[in-house]
Amino acid sequence: MLENRKYVIIGVFCLMALTYLARLFYLQVLDDTYSLGASKNSIKRVIEIPYRGQIYDRNNQLLVYNTPVYDLYVTPKKVNISDTTAFCRLMDITRSDFDSIMGLAQNYSAVKPSLFMRQLSKEDFARIQDALVDYQGFEPVISSMRTYPAHTMANALGYVSEISKKQLDNQDIPYYRQGDYIGHNGLEEQYEEQLRGKRGVKFVMQNVRGVNKGPWKNGEFDTLAVAGDNLITGIDVDVQQYADSLMKNKVGAVLAIEPATGEILVSVSAPTYDPNLLSSRYFSKNYRALIKNPYKPLINRPVMASYRPGSTFKLIQALIAQQQGSLLPSTVYGHAGSPMRCHCRGGNNLRGAVQNSCNPYFYYVFRKFLYFNGEHNTFKASAIGLRQWHDMAEKFGIGARLGVDLPSELKGNLPTPEYYDKAYRGALRWKFSNVYSLSIGEGELLISPLKLVNLAATIANRGWYITPHYIKGLGKVGVGVPEEYKVRHETGIDYKYYLPVIDGMRGAVANGTVTPLANIAGIDLCGKTGTSQNAKYGHKFDHSIFIGFAPMNNPKIAVAVFVENAGWGGKAAASVAALVAERYLKRKTEAKKLDEIVKASNYLPPANSLLTPKKPSPAKKDTTQKDPKPVQPKPLMTAIQPKAVTATVGMGGN
Repeated sequence: MLENRKYVIIGVFCLMALTYLARLFYLQVLDDTYSLGASKNSIKRVIEIPYRGQIYDRNNQLLVYNTPVYDLYVTPKKVNISDTTAFCRLMDITRSDFDSIMGLAQNYSAVKPSLFMRQLSKEDFARIQDALVDYQGFEPVISSMRTYPAHTMANALGYVSEISKKQLDNQDIPYYRQGDYIGHNGLEEQYEEQLRGKRGVKFVMQNVRGVNKGPWKNGEFDTLAVAGDNLITGIDVDVQQYADSLMKNKVGAVLAIEPATGEILVSVSAPTYDPNLLSSRYFSKNYRALIKNPYKPLINRPVMASYRPGSTFKLIQALIAQQQGSLLPSTVYGHAGSPMRCHCRGGNNLRGAVQNSCNPYFYYVFRKFLYFNGEHNTFKASAIGLRQWHDMAEKFGIGARLGVDLPSELKGNLPTPEYYDKAYRGALRWKFSNVYSLSIGEGELLISPLKLVNLAATIANRGWYITPHYIKGLGKVGVGVPEEYKVRHETGIDYKYYLPVIDGMRGAVANGTVTPLANIAGIDLCGKTGTSQNAKYGHKFDHSIFIGFAPMNNPKIAVAVFVENAGWGGKAAASVAALVAERYLKRKTEAKKLDEIVKASNYLPPANSLLTPKKPSPAKKDTTQKDPKPVQPKPLMTAIQPKAVTATVGMGGN
């Protein structure tokens, strides 16, 4: 028995010894964890930056790609320059710049390389390449730079630049380091995570002074960088560039979408700039110049500007009033008793009122809508009616962010009863006579071009829309499109109520408020003009607005155009919209005379007039508004980063 215990004890000790030996073998031979830890002082972890994904239009034409460039690094201890002046001349920098850069490099490390000059083009590098042989301590490293071959859509695309300190500090998951590049604004920012790709890592040996001695373990633990996904957009670059040419010497926006899908076909913010200006080592200089430009080209007007929609809003009034039951297509209103002026003769039915943009007609439509609830107290009736009006108009995407795939969309304003309760310091202190300017798209309404092109698409679809978006796919068409850009949003307006409105819109182009030249043969354009009053607040002309779609049946394109300070909506804006629709549908421009007139038109206000907005002149009374406004209108804002670019308010025109 005792003998057996001895063998058991010996066996236990042998088993323990074998376990320890196996563990030691694993730690010392198989596991590299401790080896890596012990090597921290001699192994450097180097991050490999992947190539950023490219951006294409709907026809596979490149909008953005990566151009190889060179970053020049310097190791101060190795530098020996006999003629600093000649070197600065070669590098096209000043002596003070040279001293500053070298001082920063020396402070970082005398023996480690640091950045001397970023993003040298192939041509610049070729110019200095041979001469660099004579200057020890300078080493070129190949990199890449964003290039925009179409020279268009700068505001929607955004740009890539060095990450800011605020962005570094606000990272939820640490990824970026100081000096890294990141997308700013536009699609570059919106799809940053997809475009940036996945980083690689390599380990290199270095001596005690930080000098590179080659890869560690022949790169066994290195991981390759994975290039970012390519972004395919719905943009038609041919039509986009053509729309750019039409908006030369103009301030405003052009947006076009495909009604059936919500894909944005054209996105023009005017004036614009060449996106390549913000993709070079002269970024800071060029950015400062753009900020100082009085026409504010950095503002992305399609989604950031807010305008009074003017008479284009009459389309919503007509639709929701029919749905409510307070308006029939056969209803006729004259001008008698209306405080609003009008250019037409009156006595229109609904089709004629849309065609001729009759202000008194929609004044009466709005009044009947508000009082249709049967409440005899006019204050209560106005509040109840306005609540219903707000809720029905809101379903068209008005008064909230639509959710376009850009980071800078503003929501605009669709006033509520509570808005006026606050403005008039209490409920039951305002009524229809205080808010009737809303009937023609004026007053406190603020709408972006994006929302109006979406309205055009909604009417083209006879009652529904898909949220407008730029993305068509990641890598290939249809892949990676967010689900929210596939959902149909219903307006709650019956199909039949769209028909008389569309008839009126076609009449507006064929025989109504649109200039005859814009009724281009073969496209069957339906539209609505608008004129947002601006002149009485110190500006010479009102803003020109047009929304529409084509063809009338089975629409392929919806368009919205804003041309600031261009006057009548049926001329400047409608002409641009008609030419854009023709170019998209026919793939060519046949309306040569109209094309020539539009391109020759110059509506740019003098630059000095934008520096200090003029104050309203009290000398001339506006007869279109007899009741006080709770919110005073503002002239065109000129700050570079406003909350909105606000057009002034007045009588909605044609």
